[in-house]
Amino acid sequence: MVKIGIIADTHIKNSDKEKKTSLLNEIKEPFKNVDKIIHAGDIINDDFRIELEKIAPVEYVTGEEDNIKNLKEYTVIKVEQYDIGIIHQLPKDLEKFCKLKNLFGGILIFGHTHKPLIKGTSFNTLLLNPGSPTEPKAPDKIKGFKNPVARPSIMILNIDSGIVSTFIINLRLHF
Repeated sequence: MVKIGIIADTHIKNSDKEKKTSLLNEIKEPFKNVDKIIHAGDIINDDFRIELEKIAPVEYVTGEEDNIKNLKEYTVIKVEQYDIGIIHQLPKDLEKFCKLKNLFGGILIFGHTHKPLIKGTSFNTLLLNPGSPTEPKAPDKIKGFKNPVARPSIMILNIDSGIVSTFIINLRLHF
């Protein structure tokens, strides 16, 4: 089994030492024993990036607020039979993008919205957004549910012999 920790939109500035420490302490347990961490952009602070790498190897993409050198806009990793694309902001024509990147039947991880999301598409791509642990926004309303609440969040993705399971973890952070 491969266990991946997913995080995005941390928005930790160099001056936010308390925020960085609190977040690292809060994700330590859920990210314990992960094989890899994916950060889907807007990491902002290179110190936080270095601290994440002490937990597990990290795949990064750049967000619109990042100023860290050598971060790509898009990358793809292979886990078992799945191609996992990583991007910060979803493209306007998502289906065309997924076709060009060979993600039909794959997984696309993104950030930018600060809203957690687990959603399948009609073209068989699983969309994952971990939300934001520091600047959360409430998920979109779903029929039958009242008033979604903004909660700091991260995500875990497990892939075991071709079976994908993923879940959102709400954190106990208040900034």
